[in-house]
Amino acid sequence: MKIAMISLYLPSESKIGSGYQAHYMANALTRRGHDVTMFSPCGPTDGALYKTNVVNPGKRIRTFGFALKLRSVDYTGFDIVHAHGDDYWLWSKKKHPPHIRTMHGSCLAEAKHIPSVNGKLRMFLLGLSEILATKVADRTVSVSRNTVVYYPWTRDVIMNGVDTTAFRPSAADGSEKEKSPTILFVGTYHNRKRGKLLMDQFESVIRPALPDARLWMVSESIPEMEGVTLFRRIPLEELTDLYRRAWVFCLPSSYEGFGVPYIEAMASGLPVVATPNLGALEVLGEGKFGIITEPENIGERILELLTNQVARETMRLNGLERVKEFAWDHIIDQYEKVYVDVTAKRKN
Repeated sequence: MKIAMISLYLPSESKIGSGYQAHYMANALTRRGHDVTMFSPCGPTDGALYKTNVVNPGKRIRTFGFALKLRSVDYTGFDIVHAHGDDYWLWSKKKHPPHIRTMHGSCLAEAKHIPSVNGKLRMFLLGLSEILATKVADRTVSVSRNTVVYYPWTRDVIMNGVDTTAFRPSAADGSEKEKSPTILFVGTYHNRKRGKLLMDQFESVIRPALPDARLWMVSESIPEMEGVTLFRRIPLEELTDLYRRAWVFCLPSSYEGFGVPYIEAMASGLPVVATPNLGALEVLGEGKFGIITEPENIGERILELLTNQVARETMRLNGLERVKEFAWDHIIDQYEKVYVDVTAKRKN
């Protein structure tokens, strides 16, 4: 099939998770033999197997500007339009092929976890555009059951995927692991990802008990703290290396529609510690495949794992079993069925 894929974000210019998912999915579809063209304001991404068509969103209100510019794109010749965001002006089915929309979460849900009034207002407006997008698409797919709650007229749930060739476990003999107990975090310091919470717990609970413990923060900006190392905008190869070398992964978000870093950690054989957000509860099987604990207990639960090799090994094996459900071949099988079904219905 010839597929026109749409994404406001791509790894070439953004750390937003949906952009990575769009990139990985486009590559996986290309490996299957599909002809994929990505329409995005972002330039080509290193390692992309698909074509990239840059759409200039204009200088103001980038999100809405991009959505409007998509109306002028010529989609003739494509069999499917598959959007990962900002496609809510594509309501004329006569002007484009069958149209799939993937919802990576809910801006309405995220708005609850943003402290500023302006931030809440922006998320509320984006949430309304998401609702419109589900109405104009031929078929809407949500990445989790908790996301479907915000779009009750949708029926498809296809989880996000992870590249299990890139995110892979460390050597069985432990030779790739750091010698010092090391925790990995991937996210922002402020707001819903709650990097600050983890750093505070590291300083007050973990570091006093394990003076040689280390915390690696893959983030944009953090205050300096002893034992903490910041990694900014690192390439994929370095990120996967951090996952393999760390002992424990922690992402104590207040909200995740899914939580891709959780499956990246499990694919890397890394035990996961999370707070009870909707995405973590679903991806980690209510705690079957990782530790889910209240925010105030994060430090203690991480400390228990760092000092218990048997527990870490048990969680490693459980996570590797769980992550098979998120391998890209399995995910693409499900999307191809949606493509075929939607195309057939459009013809009828």
